[in-house]
Order: sequence, then C-alpha cells, then structure tokens
Amino acid sequence: MMYTADMEVNGVKLKELRLDQALSALDLAARAGVNYRTILRLEHGQTGAQPRTLRKLAAALGVEPRELRRRGNE
Repeated sequence: MMYTADMEVNGVKLKELRLDQALSALDLAARAGVNYRTILRLEHGQTGAQPRTLRKLAAALGVEPRELRRRGNE
C-alpha cells in the first residue's frame, strides 16, 4: 500500500456546500460513506483528508474534488 499525505480541505466550503443542500453532517456521511466525525473534523479544520475521502465527499455533493481543497490563503 502506498502512503499518500492528507490533503488540506477547505472546511468552510465543505460546510457551505453541505448546508446549501440542506444536509446534516449525518446525511452527508451516509451519502458519501464517510464517518460523520470525519466530516465535522474537516469542517473545523482539525484534520486533512485522504484523496479517496475527498473524492467521496465531492461526489456526494455533486462537485469536483478540487472545489473542496484549500488553496493559498484560505
């Protein structure tokens, strides 16, 4: 298994997209197949995400994974 570093997630954007779709963290967790505590940690900037987690969340929200990544000064 190859190790990949966690990617920094734009937690504000993740939460904004989730709320725009009227989803709770539990709803998004079920839709994406990701633990809801992971979603909360990502939204609060407490952790990064593995690429596959980022892809799952993006697919569940109907966006490209790059839209969830932190850029520069965000």
